[in-house]
Amino acid sequence: MPLDPQVQALRERRARSATPPLYELTVERARAADLADIRGAAGDPEPVGEVAELGIPGPGGELLLRVYRPAAPGPHPALLYLFGGGWTLGTVDTCDALCRSLTNAVGCTTLSVGYRLAPEHPFPAAVEDCWATARWVADHAELLGIDPERVAVGGDSAGGNLAAAVTLLARERSGPALVHQLLVYPNTDYRADTLSRRENADPLLFNHRSVDWYWGHYLADATDGDHPLASPLRAEDLTGLPPATVITAEYDPLRDEGEQYAQRLREAGVAVQATRYPGMVHGFFAMSGVLDGGRAAVDQAAERLRAAFAQGRADDLA
Repeated sequence: MPLDPQVQALRERRARSATPPLYELTVERARAADLADIRGAAGDPEPVGEVAELGIPGPGGELLLRVYRPAAPGPHPALLYLFGGGWTLGTVDTCDALCRSLTNAVGCTTLSVGYRLAPEHPFPAAVEDCWATARWVADHAELLGIDPERVAVGGDSAGGNLAAAVTLLARERSGPALVHQLLVYPNTDYRADTLSRRENADPLLFNHRSVDWYWGHYLADATDGDHPLASPLRAEDLTGLPPATVITAEYDPLRDEGEQYAQRLREAGVAVQATRYPGMVHGFFAMSGVLDGGRAAVDQAAERLRAAFAQGRADDLA
C-alpha cells in the first residue's frame, strides 16, 4: 500500500523545510536534531507515579539508569527499554515518552539506561552496558521494587538490536532470566542484502544510507559485524531465548531483516508474534503524537508485555 496519509504529510513537511538527512550532519548536530525530532513527534509525555534516576556500575564506568514507576503499589514487573539511534545518537530522554506510555499501559516499572555511544565507544561497549544493566536490575529487585521473576527487555531500532543481543548474553552467561523480548524494527544483520534494504532509498525518510552511516560509526572493524552480538541474525543457535514480539514497518530498510529474525526465532522453537505495520516508516513507534499507527503499535506492545508478565506470575505460582 502507499505511505500512510499521516506519514505522507510528515514527509511533505520535511520536504518543505529542506531538513538535511541526519547522515549529512556531524555526529554532534545529528544527536541534537534527532532528539528534537523525536520530542516533536512523541506527543505530550504522560505523567507516571514516579520518575527517579540513579547511577549504577557499568563495564566502562557509571551508567545513568532512569526508573519510571506506576502509581500503584509494587512490586511491579519490569521492562528494561533500550533507546534507538543507531548506537550513535540518543539518550534516556530519547525514549522518555515511550517509557512513560509503556509504564502506564502495562502497569510495570520501566527502566532506561544511558549506554555508551559510538563512535567514541564502538561495539561491543553498548551491548556490554545493556547486559550489565539487565543483570544489575535483576540483582537489585528489592531496591527497585520490582519482581525479579518478571523482567523483560525491549527496544526500537538499535535498541531492538541491543535487546536481542542482551537475550543472547543472558542465555550464555546464565542470567538474568527474561520473560519477553520486544523488538521494534531491529537491526539484525550488518551484511543484510534484502529487498527492503535496497528499495528504501528516499532521502526524506530513514533509508539505506542511514543504515550504513550508523553501522559505520558502531563498528571499529567491519569484521565485527559478523559477530552475533552485533548481528543477532548470524547467531548459530537461537534456542532457549524468551518469547518475542517483533514489530516492523512496511517502508523501512530494516523490515526484512527484522522479519527474518522473527522467522529464525520460530524455527528455534521460540514463541513469536510478528506484525508488519502497513504504510509506516522507520521510527513510527516513537511517533504516537502524530501517527495513529505509532499509538496502535505501542498498544500492541503493551498488550503483549501484560500477557508475558501475567504468564510469568502464573509460572511462579505453578
